[in-house]
Amino acid sequence: MQKISLVFLFLIFFLSFPEKIFAVDPLSVQNNKFGVHILFPSELKDAAKLVNSNGGDWGYVTIPIQANDKDLNKWQVFMDDAKMLHLIPIIRLATNGDYFNTKVWEKPEDENILDFANFLNSLDWPTKNRYVVIFNEVNRANEWGGSANPKEYAKILQYAVTTFKSKSDEFFILSAGLDNAAGTTKDSINEYDFMHQMNESVPGIFDQIDGIASHSYPNPGFSQPPTQISSNSIHSFKSEKQLADSLSNNKSLPVFITETGWSSSVLPDSVIAPYFKIAFEAVWSNQSVIAVTPFLLTAGSEPFKQFSLTDTSGGEFLRYKTLVDYPKVKGQPVLNHMKNILGSQIAKVPIPVRDFENERKMDPRFKRTAMQTMYEWLLKI
Repeated sequence: MQKISLVFLFLIFFLSFPEKIFAVDPLSVQNNKFGVHILFPSELKDAAKLVNSNGGDWGYVTIPIQANDKDLNKWQVFMDDAKMLHLIPIIRLATNGDYFNTKVWEKPEDENILDFANFLNSLDWPTKNRYVVIFNEVNRANEWGGSANPKEYAKILQYAVTTFKSKSDEFFILSAGLDNAAGTTKDSINEYDFMHQMNESVPGIFDQIDGIASHSYPNPGFSQPPTQISSNSIHSFKSEKQLADSLSNNKSLPVFITETGWSSSVLPDSVIAPYFKIAFEAVWSNQSVIAVTPFLLTAGSEPFKQFSLTDTSGGEFLRYKTLVDYPKVKGQPVLNHMKNILGSQIAKVPIPVRDFENERKMDPRFKRTAMQTMYEWLLKI
């Protein structure tokens, strides 16, 4: 009897604590940090040609998903295509434009986070790490319902960490990339003041996230040379990381530069192209930088057109060719073994409904559980 009791105690303990699979430290594997920011899933093939060129493999792609764009088939096909093309997705959450004020984005609520977590958890991702950025440039008023609010954002970010991690510990949560050129005015808050106020509202908030997204643009004017070292140049990620680490009790947070680039409205392509080369060689080569996804692969009109690497007809600017020719490495991310429940082969057809009641009637063994089988085995001891 003592033996039987011990076995049952072990089973109860084991079944009460299922194995948890955590996200992988991206610095623990060989990493191709080259990436690009896109706006639509249809751009994936073109993105792969850029970020996996010249010896590269498994580069990154940043893409936003709006709250009203939770189309299961569309986004599962995106994930399947990303796996086929060897691209690591970085998904940035976005709300919808404010119905009453078209100049601002709606302020997110907790239910937006819960909806996003449920939806993104229903998808099969190509890699074990599921990178999610919690909104965009939230130190700007127009990105937060008309009034930047670090206290509200810190609470939403904390709720996002808790909610996404409750679905899967493979989610890798990144704080929003902040506008590194914003001052403290009625329309914005300086990013470093914003981060301090976040931590005052939710002490230790930077301990809770897995990494930080950075918009390391060459400011002021999207035109400063890569050699310009300041808290609002392409070196700004260093200042952001230093502050985030200090607010997180010196946790070393990895950096994902999800937006950067020079303006072709200010500088000629012949200047921008070598700037990119210098930046990758001497600035973004920093070990803490996991991914650099310049904004933007293709833009049809202003205000984004000035940052586009290609034109609307697919023509490649010199800055694009410089990035294509830059030597890259073969990334070796830990891959996700897709469950093929919501994969592209099934998402494209109706999911059949099983008649479980009929199966139970037809097959008595269907009722048997692992615990019952173990119990029967113990009786034979």
